[in-house]
Amino acid sequence: MFETLPNDPKVLGLALLFGIIPALVWLWVWLKEDDGHPEPIGLLTLTFIIGMISVILVIPLQQLVSNFIFDEKVLVVVWAALEEVMKYGVVALVALKSTKADDPVDFVIYMITGALGFAALENALFLLEPIYLKDATVSLITGNLRFLGATLLHSVSSGIVGIALGLSFHKNWAHKKFHVIIGLLGATLLHSVFNFLIMSEGDGNSMKVFAFLWVISVIISMMFERLRRLSYWYKKQ
Repeated sequence: MFETLPNDPKVLGLALLFGIIPALVWLWVWLKEDDGHPEPIGLLTLTFIIGMISVILVIPLQQLVSNFIFDEKVLVVVWAALEEVMKYGVVALVALKSTKADDPVDFVIYMITGALGFAALENALFLLEPIYLKDATVSLITGNLRFLGATLLHSVSSGIVGIALGLSFHKNWAHKKFHVIIGLLGATLLHSVFNFLIMSEGDGNSMKVFAFLWVISVIISMMFERLRRLSYWYKKQ
């Protein structure tokens, strides 16, 4: 990845375009799960943008800890934890405290939206070099891998945090904090496992990694449906 961004507007534009499009496709897929109770477009857009900004905020922190942690495996876990905490922090600040987050399922939607904003800018940064070098084949392969892998990873890992928050929607403060911690731990674990699988398996066996993520995404979808039923039950009370 570039140490400094290239000053070619066309390169930057193409990288952003091909980074954002996969994230928007995934966002459309996840928002279809919430057809019965759509969230405000303005707040969703703001959450997506703040998710993108969180990449800029977390990179210096990751660089900082890399100066003190020399064990590669420990560093992978710490970097994953920093990303999950940052995604949660910015989404909580912008969306989760708003009056629009008034159903358990809303927490999942906003967490996934912020995570996909994070993935969008991260995708763009990874695509900068191959686009700048005019290596279309590398750009296409890299884009496809990130579309299938890392973009889905960010959405399902933050989805775990959203589900934990949704399950604690009507609980007291202590329970909510406990659920946040459990959700972040679960997200960090998933994120770390994904990174370790990528590091150990390599691109040749990447379908195994993607299959792992698809299984997790199915579980997230099932939990999402449970939260939706829980929301309906609370409204009937």
